[in-house]
Amino acid sequence: MRRILNIPFGYKLILPYVLCLLVAVLTVGLFAYAHSVSSLKEKTRENIQGTLRQMRDNIRYRTDDIERISNMLYYNYSLQNALRRYDQGWYSYETMTKTLMPTLENLLNYTASNIGLSLYLRNDSFPEIFYKDEEQNPLLSTKRYEIYHLQRIEDVDWYRMLWVTGTLPGLSRWQQVAQDKEDGNISLLQKLDDVQRGQEIGLVRVTVQIRDLLDSVDYRKIGEYSTLLILDQGGRVVLASSPDGEAGHIDTAKLAAGRLLLSEPLHGLGWQLQAYIPNSLFDESANEVRRMTLLVSLGSAFVLACLGIGVSGYFSRRIQKIVDSLNAFHDGDFHQRIRFKGNDELAQIATAFNRMGSNMEDLIHKSYVADLQKKEAELESLQAQINPHFLYNTLSSINRLAQFGDIEKLHILVQELAKFYRLSLNRGEILTTVGKEIEHAKAYIAIQCIKYSDRLAVYYDIDSGVLEYTTVKLILQPMIENALEHAWFGATLGIRLVVKKRENEIVFKIIDNGVGMNADTIRQILAPEGPRIGYGIRNVDSRIKLHGGNGFGVTIASRSGIGTCIQIIIPCRM
Repeated sequence: MRRILNIPFGYKLILPYVLCLLVAVLTVGLFAYAHSVSSLKEKTRENIQGTLRQMRDNIRYRTDDIERISNMLYYNYSLQNALRRYDQGWYSYETMTKTLMPTLENLLNYTASNIGLSLYLRNDSFPEIFYKDEEQNPLLSTKRYEIYHLQRIEDVDWYRMLWVTGTLPGLSRWQQVAQDKEDGNISLLQKLDDVQRGQEIGLVRVTVQIRDLLDSVDYRKIGEYSTLLILDQGGRVVLASSPDGEAGHIDTAKLAAGRLLLSEPLHGLGWQLQAYIPNSLFDESANEVRRMTLLVSLGSAFVLACLGIGVSGYFSRRIQKIVDSLNAFHDGDFHQRIRFKGNDELAQIATAFNRMGSNMEDLIHKSYVADLQKKEAELESLQAQINPHFLYNTLSSINRLAQFGDIEKLHILVQELAKFYRLSLNRGEILTTVGKEIEHAKAYIAIQCIKYSDRLAVYYDIDSGVLEYTTVKLILQPMIENALEHAWFGATLGIRLVVKKRENEIVFKIIDNGVGMNADTIRQILAPEGPRIGYGIRNVDSRIKLHGGNGFGVTIASRSGIGTCIQIIIPCRM
């Protein structure tokens, strides 16, 4: 509740407007976001489905290319006529070298894929041509063709299954036979028939590596962390493209959890292309839409809020100006005034405020002048008390020096006395320079050194860079006089005068090795309404605070039997 009460008046006016504005903007923003995300997801789904179709078409292009090779053999009637004759000898050799082998060689060069072409012939009058490398994948070396007699495979299971499944003449079938599964290959099988006589001539087997056939299947075309699978008719993984591993390491049940499944059938092969899309792929697009919607909503809310604040500020500016002026009064600035046009209630408040400020400023000025006059009167009273006594003692010293005929000391004493009074008067000014104040103190010390002779030793440590700064006059001599009156401890006394600049202030230190004082005495000296002891020190402290502020003045540090350090701090002012 306290925080609500501390909100400025202008913001209280605009707060309901801003809240209603935010509700409206958030409602519109959420609706736009939901609609945009739904449309974006549908578009992303269509794009991915289109990519799958492209992969399907690329695979279909490869399979059609292989099927054309098989069909070129099936529909080669001149080759059929040559293969149906069982003539031995020269005819078989000529048919092999001039017809069959060139035809097979041309078919190998028809495609860029690395394939293996095997021809199984019913006519055993043609010799067999094959390679003896059954232990390794034949497609790892180069393109090649082989010619076998059909009787080699008549008892093999995969060949008999062609008749069981009812494969029709002229139709081809993709199937992994013999060593295809171990080698990662697949074969296109097509019966070679004598169309005119309706008799079987043989079998055409075109073998290709699965990875060559499916090289367009790449998960990176879909998106990072996606997975592409090729499944056969039994639902087994034939090929996998995934950042997680190969086909043997893919768990389809686990993979489907939390992912979008898209699929495309691979006609001809009888397989299926599946894509598992992680939700993060959609989330990235949704996050982009969310950011844009948020930016637009925030931008709209900001612009409208600024307009509302401007309208509210137009009405609350006068009240805020009154509040600022009151705060300025609280901080001590009584020169603040309010200027309003018109004659409404706020203008009347401003008039009363200005009248109050003027009255307060007059009262403060009168109080300040009275206090200043009081301190100056005290200073003059102090000088009136000090000067006759000091002058009487000095004149007595001059008389003695004249009697003893010590002209040199007499000359110095008269000269320093004249300088002392000249600097004390300072043409009636309250302020002087630090350099003149130090000269005044040195003149006083010079007179006292003649009086005390070798019993008094004074040392100076003065920063020459502070001499032109301004200070109130007569702040050092009372401190030195106080040391000479109360600090004697034995036959001799040492005094050190230090003047340094420290950041934005000037520090004076009057250090003696005298008798010192206890903490209770120090408190009495610095107490504003304390006893008469230390009146000169207290007067200096109050005058410095009056001219410079409470952050400046006199501090005393002392220990009995060791000595005293009086520190005076004034502001740096030219």
